Amino acid sequence: MEKAIAIIPARGGSKRIRHKNTKELWGKPLIAYTIEASLGCSYIGRTIVSTEDPQIKEIALKYGAE
Repeated sequence: MEKAIAIIPARGGSKRIRHKNTKELWGKPLIAYTIEASLGCSYIGRTIVSTEDPQIKEIALKYGAE
């Protein structure tokens, strides 16, 4: 069976909480939880984060996303 590709869109700007994807929650950036859930899913073969923000890109790569 062919595995799915997960695409996680992550904007640097947010309307209510500035830079919310990089804010820490229990010791990790918020976006890290989404990335880890995707990487841990047996149905997903690739996890790609789409962003324009260099800080989010750095976090995504650190946590194993493309």
